[in-house]
Amino acid sequence: LGKLWKELEYSPLRLLNTSTAQMSTFKTSAEYKELLSSTTKHSDLQTGLITDVVATYFCCVLLSHRWEETEAVLPDIQDKVVYELNRLGGIAKLQSFCKVARDAGYRWAWMDTCCIDKRSNTEVQESVNSMFVWYRHSALTIVYLSDVPPSSKPGALARSIWNERGWTFQEFIAPKDWSLYLGDRSPSHKESSAIMKELGNATGIDAQALVTFRPGMTGAREKLQWASKRVTTLQEDVAYSLFGIFGITLPVIYGERRQNALGRLLQEIVARSGDISVLDWIGQPSEFNSCLPAHITSYTTPPRTLPPLSDDDIRTQVSSLRQTMDTDLALEFYKQLEQLSAPRFANCRLHLPCISFCVTEVGPNRGLVQDTYYMKAEGLNDLLITTKEPLPQFSHARLNRRTLLLVRPWDRAARLHG
Repeated sequence: LGKLWKELEYSPLRLLNTSTAQMSTFKTSAEYKELLSSTTKHSDLQTGLITDVVATYFCCVLLSHRWEETEAVLPDIQDKVVYELNRLGGIAKLQSFCKVARDAGYRWAWMDTCCIDKRSNTEVQESVNSMFVWYRHSALTIVYLSDVPPSSKPGALARSIWNERGWTFQEFIAPKDWSLYLGDRSPSHKESSAIMKELGNATGIDAQALVTFRPGMTGAREKLQWASKRVTTLQEDVAYSLFGIFGITLPVIYGERRQNALGRLLQEIVARSGDISVLDWIGQPSEFNSCLPAHITSYTTPPRTLPPLSDDDIRTQVSSLRQTMDTDLALEFYKQLEQLSAPRFANCRLHLPCISFCVTEVGPNRGLVQDTYYMKAEGLNDLLITTKEPLPQFSHARLNRRTLLLVRPWDRAARLHG
């Protein structure tokens, strides 16, 4: 029973009854109350019967589409029969969606244009933070592409503007089953290798990831790259449309501007995961925090990845270190690094445990204190470094073969003991 109630809990706040074509506050419906009453009064009911009831009456279909110039909103249809309304503007699309869902055997349907009361800040807040979960747990998501007629030839899907919108990213990747308004009558187009390959090429998202996607912090930088070319009508939605992708719940504050909304999202990713790959971007810095980008497009370039080392390379590197530095000193250093706090933001300021710089040149500084060296490192002025132990001799050729890093802990205690 717990699983069934979980599915019901993840249902949208308002749904359209495809039989009566009227709006319903789903969890106040007679069917919902009857099911709740039967399970509390008759605890000996077989869960199989309850499962059938849920499958028959409560599974809902969600629509994914690109908003057009005129759409049906809640006041247009509230307390009215949708099928009886004049087919003007977005009403025709809504009527068609409800009929398709009804003919597919589903009693409940949800469309973002008219099933959210945008006059209520509370409802908008809950809807924005819950939308990914709603699509994730929908019985089916139907994708309507206004610019791809059923008779279209291969390649038309890739050219649809639906692939470029911000909100359709989660609508594309969250559902387990979805179908297009096309001649292809397969139950789920997520099982069509041809369709998934075409959409994967169009969006830059790996076809396997489209099918196996899980929300959360894993692969944060890659997810930001997937979202980097998508656009939204309201500037804050660039960030709000990604809350579900990362499994994040944050306040929705329309009017705060894009940089603030995106900055709060990126801050939360670092705070929860300690993943600083979100700092790997190219472009204009944000007014919210200069460590973060002003635009999502700054993540368009692929994330930097270090080539993996083979077993032989690892053995060679370890062997060379044993010959050039004190083992106890190295172990002490790594122990200190391991005990440093995770990266985080506090009062919009980035706190990193340490920062490293690639050394490009190093040599003894003759005439000064013993074990003092001049050093050049990327992003820093020339330095004089004094060490506890003598450094091995590094020629330019040897520096090219392996990288020497200058690591500066930002933790004061670590610097005092380093």
